Amino acid sequence: MQNVVLITGASSGIGKSIGEYLAKLNYKVYGTSRNPKQLELNGIHFLKLDITDLESTQTAIGRIISKEKKIDFLINNAGVGISGPLEEIPEEEQKKIFNTNYFGPIRVINTVLPHMRARQSGFIINITSIAGHMGLPFRGFYSASKGALELTTEAYRMELKAFGIKMTNVAPGDFATNIAASRYHAPIKEDSPYKEVYERSLKLMDAHVDEGKDPNLIAKSIYDIMQKSNPKIHYKVGDFTQKISVFLKHILPDKVFENLLLKHYKL
Repeated sequence: MQNVVLITGASSGIGKSIGEYLAKLNYKVYGTSRNPKQLELNGIHFLKLDITDLESTQTAIGRIISKEKKIDFLINNAGVGISGPLEEIPEEEQKKIFNTNYFGPIRVINTVLPHMRARQSGFIINITSIAGHMGLPFRGFYSASKGALELTTEAYRMELKAFGIKMTNVAPGDFATNIAASRYHAPIKEDSPYKEVYERSLKLMDAHVDEGKDPNLIAKSIYDIMQKSNPKIHYKVGDFTQKISVFLKHILPDKVFENLLLKHYKL
């Protein structure tokens, strides 16, 4: 029997690359999108799913279970970006980013878990971000939402151990996707005390994405992780500088690491 994979946010970017890669390897891949433009493309079977809505989540997963009787792998990929001075981002946008990047994956996980527990097997991979390992200037709410998912995964792993369900985090660095175009940008205000530094940092963020790695590279990494019988808690995928930054975060004194970020962002 084919292994059944559910990938949220599979219509573009990293999710699309993962789905197409796994479909070529004979996985039965279901990909979700809030508004899918087709029912099937490049081996991915698309479903309408809005991870910010519980009913939508339950309906989509129910359709897969009804047809396939199982979900072997869940890859929580759907997410959005956000940038701006913490002081100037509207509270409504703060809540939106957490509803999508944190509570959204939790909704999907909790809807899938009873089915995995009934079979005493399953593997859940949460796509987070290297940014979730540190508070980055003008990306604070993004870092916080991804960091929260990293920590919650640690707790889930221990709670699920007795049921044969595996879970891990995969934190990508910058990959060449459309996340910059779809990211919420707090407007650059002429009278803002942050105008110059935010404008400079925003250009730097966008350049990092434009120059990012091919998302097909993370698809291969995800496949390799899926083969692990005893996966690590955290994986980092990206260029050397981005991955080593997480290591440095844990070994350097806090202020030394902060000074490295200040220098990098020219603050």
